[in-house]
Amino acid sequence: MAGAFAQGAADQGADVVLIGLASTDQLYFASGHLGHAGAMFTASHNPAQYNGIKMCRANAVPIGTETGLSEIRDLVAGDEPAPAARTGSISEHDVLAAYAAHVLSLAPVGGRKLKVVVDAGNGMAGLTAPAVFERLEDVVDLVPMYFELDGSFPNHEANPIDPETLVDLQARVLEERADIGLAFDGDADRCFLVDEQGRAISPSTLTALIADRELARVPGSNVIHNLITSKAVPEIVSEKGGTPVRTRVGHSYIKATMAETDAVFGGEHSGHFYFRDFWRADSGMLAALHALSALAGTDVPLSQLLADYDRYPMSGEINSTVADQQAVLTQLEETYGAQDGVTIDKLDGLTVDGGDWWFNVRASNTEPLLRLNVEGKDEATMTDVRDRVLAVIRG
Repeated sequence: MAGAFAQGAADQGADVVLIGLASTDQLYFASGHLGHAGAMFTASHNPAQYNGIKMCRANAVPIGTETGLSEIRDLVAGDEPAPAARTGSISEHDVLAAYAAHVLSLAPVGGRKLKVVVDAGNGMAGLTAPAVFERLEDVVDLVPMYFELDGSFPNHEANPIDPETLVDLQARVLEERADIGLAFDGDADRCFLVDEQGRAISPSTLTALIADRELARVPGSNVIHNLITSKAVPEIVSEKGGTPVRTRVGHSYIKATMAETDAVFGGEHSGHFYFRDFWRADSGMLAALHALSALAGTDVPLSQLLADYDRYPMSGEINSTVADQQAVLTQLEETYGAQDGVTIDKLDGLTVDGGDWWFNVRASNTEPLLRLNVEGKDEATMTDVRDRVLAVIRG
């Protein structure tokens, strides 16, 4: 499919550079490093039977529905284009080593030696992680899991937002008495952490840690957080002298807001982390290196390092298959909108805030699902709200 795409682009006059197998953040690196628009064939974190194309403009500038994707759709659905005046060239360029050097330059890792378990999930981190970690042999004792590239995903889906996909990593971290575990999704643009106790770490917690580090480097900066990250994130950004900027979910929105506000960093609760110095693009590997750098620079375990960044219990994302998504959202708005002390906004889906708790329900862009995220001041509050909302969603 990639070869056919390349030939079609060349037939229309484009000069094409093939970088071969790559993670999504490696594509973004190539786009910025080479100054070219980019396209890659990937199903991202979706199951093995899915496929698709991720695209960006030169320098990793995003293409969304409102910024070119609709025009591309119309071109694909329209008549076959007329032959171009010239046929473009197709060449190959391996950028893996340059990518590894670049991400390490942005988050150098030094200090005490760490034992690190990495679960690539048979996805693209099986290619990128060895290239990065071979440069860290003095600092990292690497324990690889499922590094074999296999699009059938024989061990588990490469989707670490699903707690079931972290079970093997959690067990291995405990077995190895490792300092940290890293789990990447299929195209390796997202990274999730497991601490030394085998506990999965919320991406909001990692967002807060990286925000703290970036604000120490560039004081007073803006930091993006999407509307389903923990309330702890804007609290910590403000405490550290930065300005939190709330946005809707999705890389094209976050990257656009980063450009508008010149934000130094942005984080999503789904495990996407965006860096101004990485062409405002997201990189799971760069987020992982920030975590390793912070941990190697201390003498405390990861659970203790992250304690102040993990303030409120969250449900994690809970997906429900729903036939009439809008009807459910309307019912939730009617149920909660009449309650005293409750505020509602529709920046992205439906967000209901009760002061000591909040929840957001959004429709998936790619599947017939409603996605629920809940946070509360304590575990009992979060659980109660979660169960009440799920009862409405699931009838």
